[in-house]
Amino acid sequence: MKIENVDAALGAKHASAIPALVFSTGPSSYTYYFQTRPVFDMIVSKSWEMPGTLFAQDACHFALNEGKLAGFLLSFEASEFRPRGDALAPVWHELFAAGLMNEPGFADFLERAEYARWLNPDTRPGIYYIHAVAARPEFKGQGVGAALIAKTVELAKERDFNKVELDVLSDNPAVGFYHSHGFEIVAETKAPKPFAAGVPVEYRMSLKL
Repeated sequence: MKIENVDAALGAKHASAIPALVFSTGPSSYTYYFQTRPVFDMIVSKSWEMPGTLFAQDACHFALNEGKLAGFLLSFEASEFRPRGDALAPVWHELFAAGLMNEPGFADFLERAEYARWLNPDTRPGIYYIHAVAARPEFKGQGVGAALIAKTVELAKERDFNKVELDVLSDNPAVGFYHSHGFEIVAETKAPKPFAAGVPVEYRMSLKL
């Protein structure tokens, strides 16, 4: 298993796999936010090509098994989370142009986003943040996640961070995986309207370095 920085060529080669990998990390929350997969997939695909955005390849590492994409990691300094999200604004114009979004739909999205942002507490300085980490189904159980977590710790230490944190839905089996790698739950967040729509409690998990 090799962990590689994602350059332009590697990013383009595996771009089509990214929306499904990201979606697998939180199906209920992404469905609440974006409502439909075409909207979600377009946002992730466009973000992948835009440095400094929430799903951009400039924050990504791939786990490769004999050249095949086995998993991926999106991570960055925690303070980048909100700015990276805000930097996605131009994508909404493309959604309108593609007929995937209209004015009422966008107003509904902004309302959902306001309620759902409570699921992710703001982080303090000195935190390295895992935005998404996942293995492709055919590679699960082969050490992909462990290799990507090890890469995260390496990146955080290189940049002098003292903690790694992530947010994970409480019904995600990955909670146990993170526990096994030293992460502890430091907050449990329930946002009432997303919860009523099927989004479970979200955990903030933290690893001291």
